[in-house]
Amino acid sequence: MSSVETVRRPRPKGGGAAGAQSLFWRVSWLRPLVLLTPPVGWFVVIYLAALVTLLITAFWTIDPFTTQIVQSWNLDNFRIIITDSTYWSIIGRTVGIATLVTATDAVLAFPFAYFMARVATRRVQTLLFAAVLLPLWASYLARVYAWILILNHSGVLNWSLQSIGLPPANIGYTNTAMWLVFSYIWLPFMIIPVYAALERVPESLMEASADLGARRWQTLRDVVLPLAAPGVVAGSIFTFSLTLGDYITPILVGGASSTFIGNVVYANVGIANNIPFAAALSMVPLGIMAVYLFIAYRLGAFEAL
Repeated sequence: MSSVETVRRPRPKGGGAAGAQSLFWRVSWLRPLVLLTPPVGWFVVIYLAALVTLLITAFWTIDPFTTQIVQSWNLDNFRIIITDSTYWSIIGRTVGIATLVTATDAVLAFPFAYFMARVATRRVQTLLFAAVLLPLWASYLARVYAWILILNHSGVLNWSLQSIGLPPANIGYTNTAMWLVFSYIWLPFMIIPVYAALERVPESLMEASADLGARRWQTLRDVVLPLAAPGVVAGSIFTFSLTLGDYITPILVGGASSTFIGNVVYANVGIANNIPFAAALSMVPLGIMAVYLFIAYRLGAFEAL
């Protein structure tokens, strides 16, 4: 009889990679903790700490003679914003145009996204995706200056209207011009979330609606629109917030009466050197977006992001 030798394998040592793997296996919550600590720490230190500093600075003032920051706690900056009608007008203009841009992009994006998600073939879908994303590869300033060449008094729009015997539009450097430029620039940010929401609509629901005798517009109204609503709200988060905080387009495209919140903040930081007042005014769009995000969360918009 042949003897069979038993080969004993060495047990893995407790230290090193094997020990760490064993520890992660036993303590399930340790793995996500290790993975999330660097990004969460970076978020807390860079983003939240900056917001806290901004909020603290909003309660300070500057010395009118030396223009130095005086670290004395008061509500003077917020009192000026609340009592001065000029700032209410600026806030109203900013929120109004941001709302109008969001509504415009939603109306334009929905049929485009619906065609991409439910009608177009894969090849056409790829081409449409490229058409949507291609403008994002160009510089923001290049796109704005292109619209300036179109909308100014001697631009392409007025020249085209006059060449066919119509009066010039003369909408350059107005709030209308800002609305058009903002709607164009942020349109891709609305199309993509709406497309993602429409693509997840089950085909069986639309077939069931047709089997029950609903017409196409009824299926669109009662089935597609409710399921696509979170995508529209998700896209509105981008279009509304980006318009709310922009200050470049109002400077380049808007006129003298087209001041946004961002322009006032920029002027108080770079020209007037009144950083506490700029910090106080910056709290206004942050507060507006906090309310907006809460409403969007309640509507299930984050599921479509």
